[in-house]
Amino acid sequence: MKKKIIAYNRVEKPVLDDLKKKYDVRFFKNIDTKNDPEFLEHLSESEGIIGLELPVDAELLDNGPNLKVISNVSVGYNNLDLDEMTKRQIMGTNTPGVLTDTVADTVFGILAATARRIPELDQFVKNGEWQTEAVGSEHYGINIHHKTLGIIGMGRIGKAIAQRGHFGFDMDILYHSRTRKPDAEQTFNAAYRTLDQLLEESDFVCMITPLTPETEGMIGKREFQKMKKSAIFINGSRGKTIVEQDLIEALKNGDITAAGLDVFENEPIEPDNPLLNMKNVVTTPHIGSSTHETELAMSELAAENLEAGLNGKRPPNLVNPAAFEKIE
Repeated sequence: MKKKIIAYNRVEKPVLDDLKKKYDVRFFKNIDTKNDPEFLEHLSESEGIIGLELPVDAELLDNGPNLKVISNVSVGYNNLDLDEMTKRQIMGTNTPGVLTDTVADTVFGILAATARRIPELDQFVKNGEWQTEAVGSEHYGINIHHKTLGIIGMGRIGKAIAQRGHFGFDMDILYHSRTRKPDAEQTFNAAYRTLDQLLEESDFVCMITPLTPETEGMIGKREFQKMKKSAIFINGSRGKTIVEQDLIEALKNGDITAAGLDVFENEPIEPDNPLLNMKNVVTTPHIGSSTHETELAMSELAAENLEAGLNGKRPPNLVNPAAFEKIE
């Protein structure tokens, strides 16, 4: 009899088709996981879950007594209650590495689009408002090259963003993270700063930390007021790493010049969110890793993690090692 697994929200078709050959797979998308009878029935017998943004808490785990592994198709895993999973010897995994360059490309693209006001001026042209050969100063953007880029979170993606800024745009790189990064300091001439120092000195502030209890709400009113009035804020991490209402007020008050956002406090963003009516805000729908090549690579790695866990092996990207130690 084939082992039962659940696929949730996003698993690329070639990977899903391959899993279906080996396992009894049921795919669910954007359902009420606490009340959907088909989901709960399959969960009660499933040994593994693979997918994106499934909230995993004690209640879900109570309904999945046979679970061995939960494999996220993402680098983030704030949707997993790791303490509860570890108590029950359930392994959690993620997909780091394969999306690093893709996310860094996205973040830097948003930075460039915000600095040069590209979405706003694209609409300006399409609306037929371009009436003279040369636009006036009211449509000017801001230079990127030779400016100071402050990166909050110098992990794999932070380093990839630093690489683009340092080598591509001759930017001075500042960073703030839990630990010093000698390799980044040597390779990109990056300088460590306290958070306040980084905010005060940077022309562009890029948020790329994971969402943890320590980083939730890390950037709020006080931090926005620390930034230069000419600063541009970019968030490519998670929406809840900042206080979104404080960002809105900072933009309204002119505490900072503009913002580029790939993530939001609530996703999808509410249609009445004031950010959507601000010309100095560039918004994208959490597309950091959303290319055909990268999404497929993430699904493949997530499936590798899943199958290792199902077979009692240590997954290559285990985020709660204590769960495997308990199994051993």
